[in-house]
Amino acid sequence: MAEDHASHDHGPGAGHAGHAHAPASFGRAFAIGTALNLGFVIVEAGYGVVAQSMALIADAGHNLSDVAGLLLAWGAAALSRKRPRGRYTYGLRGSSILAALANAVLLLVAIGVIAAEAVRRFADPAPVAGMTVMIVAGVGIVINTITALMFMRGRKGDLNIRGAFLHMAADAGVSAGVVIAGLLIVLTGKSWIDPVMSLIIVAVIGVSTWGLLRDSVNMSLQAIPPGLDADEVEAFLLAQGGVVSLHDLHIWPISTTETALTVHLLVPGGYPGDVFTTNLAAALKERFGIDHATVQIETDPQGDCALEPDQVV
Repeated sequence: MAEDHASHDHGPGAGHAGHAHAPASFGRAFAIGTALNLGFVIVEAGYGVVAQSMALIADAGHNLSDVAGLLLAWGAAALSRKRPRGRYTYGLRGSSILAALANAVLLLVAIGVIAAEAVRRFADPAPVAGMTVMIVAGVGIVINTITALMFMRGRKGDLNIRGAFLHMAADAGVSAGVVIAGLLIVLTGKSWIDPVMSLIIVAVIGVSTWGLLRDSVNMSLQAIPPGLDADEVEAFLLAQGGVVSLHDLHIWPISTTETALTVHLLVPGGYPGDVFTTNLAAALKERFGIDHATVQIETDPQGDCALEPDQVV
């Protein structure tokens, strides 16, 4: 005999309980951050052309990719709040994962373009207005730091928010590097310092992008979210009263803030009742941040479940 029971606890709890609604509270941060960075991109690119600074143009190009990234993350946050309907039984929560992946790919394209242009500048160096570079990049430090601070409190609960924070924090550091390049050019008159700093900028962006790319790809492939240990979850389930074994355990991200779980539990003593599965769902949410737990109870030890073999999904 087998009984199916799906348990979903949407009430408040500990752990990751509030993460599902985190993006909604960052709408104003996205709007302000986008406006500030877009305005700065226009100013920085203009001065980069006038000052013939590849470092400024490189930083402007990266900031433009960040504006696109902020817009992607902002749009995904809005789509994630759409109610489930029709073919989309989870709503559009998965759009936040796609946005994070697109953001990472966009950054890779940007650093490729920047690196190619910096290498070209070595073969064809041009005079650089170092003082102009320093002033414009200094403004960038202020803008990027302000934007990063707006996303600081949500960086641990949402991959999109984390991406926005890391990009803005990295940009502040990159702008500081451009200021240093401008100072060195003023002191030495060496124009090659500008493309060298551009390549350093590429390296910094590449390092900060790798983590975002890795996590977004893993989420796209429905890997267990970072910070969750499948063995620990399995041990917790087996420790529940009456449970002697389990199979078909799956844990995957619905979005960058929500996690789902399905599992078959063998309880030979008989179906333990709705209270058991309801309490189990609440415990999974409180301890592991699993928002959607679907538990199937099986009571016949001799039963032949088609999903029991490990190689079957």
